[in-house]
Amino acid sequence: MAKLLAVKGHPLTSNESFSVKGLEAFLAKYKQENPADEVEVLDVFQADIPEIDEDIITAWGALGQGTEFTALTPAQQDKVSRFNQYTEQFLNSDKVVVASPLWNLMIPARLKVWMDTIMVAGKTFRYTANGPEGLAAGKKVLHLQANGGVYGENDPSSQYVKSIFGFVGAETDHVAVEGHAYAPENAENILADFIGKVEAKASNF
Repeated sequence: MAKLLAVKGHPLTSNESFSVKGLEAFLAKYKQENPADEVEVLDVFQADIPEIDEDIITAWGALGQGTEFTALTPAQQDKVSRFNQYTEQFLNSDKVVVASPLWNLMIPARLKVWMDTIMVAGKTFRYTANGPEGLAAGKKVLHLQANGGVYGENDPSSQYVKSIFGFVGAETDHVAVEGHAYAPENAENILADFIGKVEAKASNF
């Protein structure tokens, strides 16, 4: 039995979001093909994911100098604990599917906050004499992205997601729904093609 983590990176529902439509289609097909697998959904707009701020940075510095965790301030302990929970959730997942829109050429800020939790030296990557080495090898990641225009994966958002997961050693794939804002009269056909591709990926994920 494998563990799949589904990350919803859009604040709206499938009624308004093509990326969420893709995520729901993926999960329906994946569960049909893998009924014994454990599936966990993380909505980054509903989850209380701490940002890397002064409390977290100073706590990491103190811990690195040998300070006991219990000696940190209550705010530091709370934020570091919650941050670590999301790191462990990622590490304990065998597969990850992320659905997000392209906003101003980048992923939503709340998704970026979550992605910071999977970039942890000593847990998801390590520094070596030959450069950084990913520690999440063997994980499979699929990124579903909705683009109003057409970019062919040459947008900063999809490149960023690919770079982050690649840095930690995960095997990453990408499917985009594109052009529906430029050609709204073809939106339904564009969506249907996207859903077909998503379901095909889910069948072999």
